[in-house]
Amino acid sequence: MHFASPRVAFVALLVTLATPFTPALAADPAPTPVISREILFGNPERVSPKLSPDGKKFAWVAPDEKNVLQVWVKTVGQEDGKKVTADKKRGIRQYTWAEDDRTLLYMQDSDGDENYHVYGVDLVSGNVRDLTPFQGVRAGIANLSQKVRDRFLVTMNLRDRRLMDVHEVNLATGAVTLVAENPGDVVGWDSNDDLVVRVAQSMKPDGSTEIRVRDGAGAPWKTFVTAPFGEDVNAVDISGDGRALILSSSLNANTSRVIQKDIASGTETVIAENPSVDVGGIVIHPTKHIVQAVDFPAGRQAWTVIDHTIAADFQGIAKLRDGDFNVVNRDRDDKTWLVAFNEDRGPIRYYAWDREARKGTFLFVHQPKLEGLPLAQMRAVSFPARDGLTLNGYLTVPVGVKTSNLPLVLFVHGGPWARDSWGYNPYAQWLANRGYAVLQVNFRGSTGYGKKFLNAGNKQWGKAMHTDLLDAVNWAVKQGWVDPKKVAIMGGSYGGYSALAGVTFTPDVFKCSVDIVGPSNLFTLLESIPPYWAPMISQFHQRMGDPKTDEALLRAASPLFSADKIKVPLLIGQGANDPRVKQAESEQIVAAIEKNGGGVTYVLYPDEGHGFARPENRIDFNARTEAFLGACLGGRVEPLPAGDKVPGSTAVVKVVEPKKKGK
Repeated sequence: MHFASPRVAFVALLVTLATPFTPALAADPAPTPVISREILFGNPERVSPKLSPDGKKFAWVAPDEKNVLQVWVKTVGQEDGKKVTADKKRGIRQYTWAEDDRTLLYMQDSDGDENYHVYGVDLVSGNVRDLTPFQGVRAGIANLSQKVRDRFLVTMNLRDRRLMDVHEVNLATGAVTLVAENPGDVVGWDSNDDLVVRVAQSMKPDGSTEIRVRDGAGAPWKTFVTAPFGEDVNAVDISGDGRALILSSSLNANTSRVIQKDIASGTETVIAENPSVDVGGIVIHPTKHIVQAVDFPAGRQAWTVIDHTIAADFQGIAKLRDGDFNVVNRDRDDKTWLVAFNEDRGPIRYYAWDREARKGTFLFVHQPKLEGLPLAQMRAVSFPARDGLTLNGYLTVPVGVKTSNLPLVLFVHGGPWARDSWGYNPYAQWLANRGYAVLQVNFRGSTGYGKKFLNAGNKQWGKAMHTDLLDAVNWAVKQGWVDPKKVAIMGGSYGGYSALAGVTFTPDVFKCSVDIVGPSNLFTLLESIPPYWAPMISQFHQRMGDPKTDEALLRAASPLFSADKIKVPLLIGQGANDPRVKQAESEQIVAAIEKNGGGVTYVLYPDEGHGFARPENRIDFNARTEAFLGACLGGRVEPLPAGDKVPGSTAVVKVVEPKKKGK
């Protein structure tokens, strides 16, 4: 189990200096076919394969006859696949196998409210049960154990909506038992293979991190690691003998390293480190609890193999495809691994890896209709910010056209304590296919570049974090690739905030803007965060600003208070049930724009949360975005279907026309 990261994203590692990128020029290009939005943003045909622990069953997610994502199961070696869930509308995206080999666990919320419940499907009887049947409560799977197969652990804010406690769930009876109570500051837990909770990670009021340990159930908690605000420290696992913790830690280094720290003596052993790159993925053996491999992604993935017993496996898997791979599942005997390959110009590819035969068998791709399409290359780029800080990102340009004086969409990631990475990105492919250069920037405050780069973004919302984006645009213009008069800014969550900041703080830079679930008022944002984020509020105050002491800073960084400066077209998309960025964040700036005589198009989806999960709504908003960008920047537009919205979408649209001067 991995702890919840203290870098909570509103929405989910260093890119090294890239060699200068000079896009190829195509003389007299032939028109590139328009790729359908249905292919790019519709449901995958098949995704997320998982073997049962005994290796006898194979599960995956695929749409049913009503295009709702369900979990399907078959017997390995047979063609007896069948649907085992019956979600009515939203679709299932998170599931796993219980260790009893007969129960499949999945998570679902209600219309995007993120109050997830954990459901169990008994594959013998066919019964489906809500294992956390408590209204208004958020649950999550905390730990499963191959040693204790009839029970598992969940986190729930049942006792107090602000605090996640640990409960044990009995698979046979459904009984729920509290096993670890949150004292008020714990943001993550871990247990041993006996499902005894032994580790708690807390966040203190000053923003510091504290990791506590105990010898067993009922034993007193002891402080084990303390780290001041600004350090990136997370408990990852308990060692196999129970005597040490495996941590990712930036203490005594700029980048996070994988270390093992003895509980009794405090002695530390560095398992893996890279002075330029933060830890990315970590592969840990599920029963031996030893670190087997660590990813230090420098632009692309880069595995460092620690456990020599899997070296041949990683070497063999790497030869299957030219892409970045992850081990996504393994059976109890550790004989078969399921591996996912991600690449920039094709669908996700899944393979089964036979460890004894050292042989990979292709399973399927997540979206076969992407095969053979004219997808664009995503290239790592780097450039300096105005203060000399090196910024890294990714540039995707249209296929078959001269890379000169192109319209640009600056596509800003969410978080902001997250990052953009290399690989297949449907938004980058969609926009490039429509004729736009797409620039994704890991601005200061992004993760993966070491703690100095992360902390350079502290209290820089609307300031240096924003000027990093402007510097990225200026860099692309100076290369001759981008027309400075045809630049749009677009993003979701923090990226949506940036889209609002772009047209309020720097209204002359962008010709139009697309905001998806972006906050407009940092005061109301901080006041309305989900109750279970309460232990982490100190991190928000340290990184964004504390309303009690930084009122002027937060006001200056809130686009709402500069809404009168908006003078270019703006499109806003919002989910009505968003628990992170509430509906009011969009509606208050729409009201302010209308009051100031400006123009905006506001699209509300009553059955969505923080982003658009239902494909009908996702495709609907992207169709509106495509038409919006086409009118603004002149890119290609796939015609809308008949009617004013995509069939099945719940879009509610408000168009505020700008008032003419003197009216």
